[in-house]
Amino acid sequence: MSDKVEAARREAERARKQLAGTLDEIEDRLNPASLADHAWSGVVEKGGEIADDAIAAVRNRPAAAAGVLAAFGLFLARGPIISAASRLVSGKEKKRPRRD
Repeated sequence: MSDKVEAARREAERARKQLAGTLDEIEDRLNPASLADHAWSGVVEKGGEIADDAIAAVRNRPAAAAGVLAAFGLFLARGPIISAASRLVSGKEKKRPRRD
């Protein structure tokens, strides 16, 4: 009976150590810093894939890429372009303050 009890104690101690190791691993995985690192790694990896795809698309269709960039530039400069066009149509120049 003593051998059976001792074997059961050893088995219980082994199971306790295994459970403690599993709990430590879960704690590490659920650590906010580890979660943030894992999420950031995913973002960096996905961003790299998107950049690679964009470069391939530009290489395959440079005219389309130039058109998209031109449209985006016109969109960003729409205010000054509209202002200049309205001045040309009305024939009036915008007065600039004098610097003395």
